[in-house]
Amino acid sequence: MVLALQFPQFVTLKYPHFVHNYSCLLQAVVSLIRLLEFPLERLPSTMGVSLIWFHLLNESVQNVERSSKCCIALFRELRYVQSVIPVLQDAKAWLAVSARKIFGFSVSLILINLASIMERADENLLPAVYKEVSEAFNAGPTDLGYLTFIRNFVQALSSPLAGVLALYYDRPAVLAMGTAFWALSTAAVGASQHFGQVAIWRAVNGVGLAIVIPALQSFIADSYMDGLRGTGFGLLSLVGSIGGIGGGVLATVMAGREFWGFPGWRCAFVIMASLSFLIGFLVYMFVIDPRRTTLITHGADDEDFERTSLVGKGSIPPSSIWGDSWLAMISVMKVQTFQIIVLQGIVGSLPWTSMVFFTMWFELMGFDHNSSAALNSFFAIGCAMGSLMGGLIADRVSKFYPETGRVMCAQFSAFMGIPFSWIVLAVIPQSVNSWNAFAVALFLMGLTISWCATCANNPMFAEVVPLKHRTMIYAFDRAFEGSFSSFAAPAVGYLAEKIYGYDSKSLSLANGSAQGAYALSRGLLTMTVIPFGLCCLFYSPLYIMFKRDRDTARMATAKELVPT
Repeated sequence: MVLALQFPQFVTLKYPHFVHNYSCLLQAVVSLIRLLEFPLERLPSTMGVSLIWFHLLNESVQNVERSSKCCIALFRELRYVQSVIPVLQDAKAWLAVSARKIFGFSVSLILINLASIMERADENLLPAVYKEVSEAFNAGPTDLGYLTFIRNFVQALSSPLAGVLALYYDRPAVLAMGTAFWALSTAAVGASQHFGQVAIWRAVNGVGLAIVIPALQSFIADSYMDGLRGTGFGLLSLVGSIGGIGGGVLATVMAGREFWGFPGWRCAFVIMASLSFLIGFLVYMFVIDPRRTTLITHGADDEDFERTSLVGKGSIPPSSIWGDSWLAMISVMKVQTFQIIVLQGIVGSLPWTSMVFFTMWFELMGFDHNSSAALNSFFAIGCAMGSLMGGLIADRVSKFYPETGRVMCAQFSAFMGIPFSWIVLAVIPQSVNSWNAFAVALFLMGLTISWCATCANNPMFAEVVPLKHRTMIYAFDRAFEGSFSSFAAPAVGYLAEKIYGYDSKSLSLANGSAQGAYALSRGLLTMTVIPFGLCCLFYSPLYIMFKRDRDTARMATAKELVPT
């Protein structure tokens, strides 16, 4: 990648200050490429430039560093030297496909966000009908908690599978595969006749979610630059929350009715499974993976290109899949920023997993299905708006404090979980007359405690590993956080039953129970306040470690660009 050596006369005439410092030119090129978040492993050593490269340059002139601006000016001059910058037809074709838009939005991003909507809707189905499932299978809070535990634990153990698959296959195919898993299991839960069958299919559901979630996150990370990733993840969370709200409301409202002689909650599961199959098919057919963007590789072998295409389509397996996967896993595990975020995530996920009992808690207080669904919707709307707001704020703050801004935003969000959990679970009277107070408190709570993933965790992950390892780092994050947080739901049930006196056999779930609501609220309070405090504390080492890991990742990438 010694561009100046290839065009000595041109560079001498136009930019003489570069001639005496080739390392400065190389540094500028590396800085620009890192800024654009281009697929670095696909850059040719001869620095050929395609239409895609120029498209990215033209979109990024106003937000680059001074050295990068010089580099852009150089490339703009080279742009017109057709003898040294050939244009490939496949580059034109890729731009044509990727430029497909509906109402100004990329088709690929629209479908990816639809997949996120269905994923979140599927996650919220079962918690929304805990009361009906409890009655149908004579299950208490501990049993219901185990259903969430089984799915989350299997999801955590299966998450590395997404990282392995994404190393060698297009992510739309990976997403379609995961969607098929969760859709099949969702329909099967709706048809289950025994509690054991529900547990088995919840485990299968976890496998599907394990494949889908890391692939979604890495897709978004590849689609946005460093300074905009918080917004990108915030938008993904926002539209996903719409699915969560829709899934929870649909199941809660349908739960109290019958359709063609079948309980409404079972019909809700079948409807959600059908929609998931449809979205998975559309993703597979029409979504374009950002990593399929190609630059010109002079002297590329047609046979190698054909093999790469076949591997991308899943026709043949790469020869070193397990060796490469193992190396990728090891490299991700060694990143200290990853270790710290996983540590805070292990405790930070506990409150969120515990909150699956909110619907049951509202109904024990005496709220009907519609009122409970409305309260959950206020909380979900607050979380949706908060996740986008947190991403936007962190993007702005990180421009002034690039090493610490995201960490500060995350600590603020985690800390706010302490007072709001106390207000909702202990201060507001547990009565149907307190609906308005619960609605306001839950909305504000969701607005402030939902920042961490979008403002810090997900954007920072993308900066501390190479592009090709992004799905892997998101997968391992889910593996570690999910495996430990999956214990939260059974822990809430255990605390409610063994310590605070909840008795599922003596309580009337149909009419509500003040004693049961009080016991469940105390279990929830224990599993929210303490973890939120620890989560806030565990973010602190990132003030030092993040900058070091980010710089290390950039240096490693720069070395890969220098030909040997």
